[in-house]
Amino acid sequence: MATPIDQTDDLERALSALTRPEWRDLQAEDLIAMYRVMYTARTLDDREIAMKRQNRIFFQISGAGHEAILVAAGRALRAGHDWFFTYYRDRALALELGLTPYEILLGSVGAAEDPSTGGRQMPAHYGSPRLHLVTPSSPTGTQFNQAVGCAEGIVRARVMGLDGQLDSASTNVEPDEIVLVCTGDGTTSEGEFWEALNSASNLELPILFLVEDNGYAISVPVEVNTAGGSISKLVQGFPNLHIEEVDGTDPLESYVVMRRAVRHVRSGRGPALVHAHVTRPYNHSMSDDERLYKPESERELEAARDPLTTFADYLVREGVLEADELESLKAEIKDEVADDADRATARPQPSPDSIYTHVYSSDVDPTSSAFETEARSDPDGTPTTVVDLLNACLRDEMRRDPRIVLFGEDVADASREEYLEEVKGKGGVFKVTYGLQREFGSVRVFNSPLAEANIVGRAVGLAVRGLKPVAEIQFFDYIWPAYHQFRNEVATFRWRSNGTWKCPLVVRTTYGGYLAGGAMYHSQTGASLFTHTPGMHVICPSNAVDANGLLRTAIRCDDPVLFLEHKHLYRQTYNKGVYPGPDYMIPFGKAALVEEGDDLTIITYGALVERTRKALARLDRAGEPVSADLLDLRSLNPLDMDAIRRSVMKTNRVLVAYEDAKSWGFGAEISARLADELFEWLDAPIRRITATDTFIGYAPSLENASLPQVDDIAEAIIELATW
Repeated sequence: MATPIDQTDDLERALSALTRPEWRDLQAEDLIAMYRVMYTARTLDDREIAMKRQNRIFFQISGAGHEAILVAAGRALRAGHDWFFTYYRDRALALELGLTPYEILLGSVGAAEDPSTGGRQMPAHYGSPRLHLVTPSSPTGTQFNQAVGCAEGIVRARVMGLDGQLDSASTNVEPDEIVLVCTGDGTTSEGEFWEALNSASNLELPILFLVEDNGYAISVPVEVNTAGGSISKLVQGFPNLHIEEVDGTDPLESYVVMRRAVRHVRSGRGPALVHAHVTRPYNHSMSDDERLYKPESERELEAARDPLTTFADYLVREGVLEADELESLKAEIKDEVADDADRATARPQPSPDSIYTHVYSSDVDPTSSAFETEARSDPDGTPTTVVDLLNACLRDEMRRDPRIVLFGEDVADASREEYLEEVKGKGGVFKVTYGLQREFGSVRVFNSPLAEANIVGRAVGLAVRGLKPVAEIQFFDYIWPAYHQFRNEVATFRWRSNGTWKCPLVVRTTYGGYLAGGAMYHSQTGASLFTHTPGMHVICPSNAVDANGLLRTAIRCDDPVLFLEHKHLYRQTYNKGVYPGPDYMIPFGKAALVEEGDDLTIITYGALVERTRKALARLDRAGEPVSADLLDLRSLNPLDMDAIRRSVMKTNRVLVAYEDAKSWGFGAEISARLADELFEWLDAPIRRITATDTFIGYAPSLENASLPQVDDIAEAIIELATW
């Protein structure tokens, strides 16, 4: 069945064509075992389709036609040693690596005991820390940069000498572990595929891309998705990328090619891509009918290439199995799967109140008193800026924890290390990371490509492999290419795997306006889009000491954190502070009472803290003093509703001031909670001072008109206090 690869431009290929094919090392029992896994995968598909029609399960998507290349991949790699980032067709790979049919069917029925997701994800999303089968998600293409980050974590951890110190499913760094990332051909159209290939090739990472090309992305044929119709031809310009093409319906040829590609990657020669031509004899999913776009003639051709048919014919023809033995094996598998399906169906679904479990870490609580420490400031210390104390925190934490890596656009002093003796060094656009590369080296502090999804996706993979990534997005305005990673990956990682996987990471980004020239693409806010997302913390300090303590908490907690650093506040004199010591932390969800009074409560954060103080001082000087509780939230998610509640129950009037647009902004949520929970304590309507529902202009007159000013705040304070 298998034929030698007829490409002779590679010595290894030429030699394999002249000697016994590699698959000849497989014994009869190996071939039977491969067929068993392939047939089990198909039988599971068929059983699930029947169960869906009986309303015993709720969704079905098959891996039919992909079984041969996936069994070969599983045999060429090592479960629990290598790392696997899969997609929804990879049922046969999961079985070959060690998941059982019963475990897969527990996911199909949405049972609480489903080991992959606890009934939280659709079927065909397989995960197992034991097998290094990393929890996948449904969006296509988000796995690529994560897999690159995991491969990068292997290399960096090895160079950093972190064997036994990692916080992951495997703390040991094996000398030859590699990463497999799987995809369909349609998903190679996603931008993150190209970002991942760029980084993998540039860094020569130990990663193998497996493209399972069945010719269609739902109904869209490959020539529409891919220029020229061949992804392996399209990527040939990537340096250091070993490329193979194979008939993925032939398990023996696939085994030869996968072993060769794995050897290449394992030897440290860089990444590889295997383009496997498979077939899709079933519909894309049960919500699809391929007869609407595939003629019967094409469907018959696909059926003729079905690996379950062709491999079975080969086994009988070559005398590996007699025809009756084959039928007995198939009947045995069908009976086993039927029994497993009945057992799985009988298992209970998750308890409704379990929806709140594993949104955040249950082991490390960043709101707890464990993160409330005393500042150990030198009484004679010199007050310094937000930039300086952020830099000091990063330096302290990198000295404390060797797992921390810091990366992003322009964060290094100089990527070309030979220049470090000649230049002062960049260290970030705002100098927050200045000098860190010089102290900790380029393995721990390094620049990334200008690709925000690549930065956040790689951070996920680095965290999966047990490092502690602190990534930087240069401007909040450009965070949106990474929003897909934040919303669908970072935030859901722990919950969707029912707590078996996590990705604790910190993403720092500059935030906000009041820049005199920042305009609409350097002045954006929009925290509400991230606070709206469960599973991640959002922090926004207003002064240097808070920035230092909150960033340290962010790094030491076990959840993902978006850390907003207001550009306008970086080098102000009014918010300077004395270095509070290397262990100073502030709990999340604890607002600061900046000023105390009885007339009203003002809730704010970021740049509006100082503007509100100025408004109160201006009123005092004008002979119209207002006594107010001024709450600096500091932490947007979690939100300190206890502090808000105490203050409102005392003052009975509330002003919410925030820099974002008025409509659907963060302050709208606060106002809604106040109306819902404290309505009987309010003596006046809740008032909001915000930016306008427009954009920030370049001309100062436009910027000033868009953003809330001191006079606006003072006017609102008087109106509310005298209502």
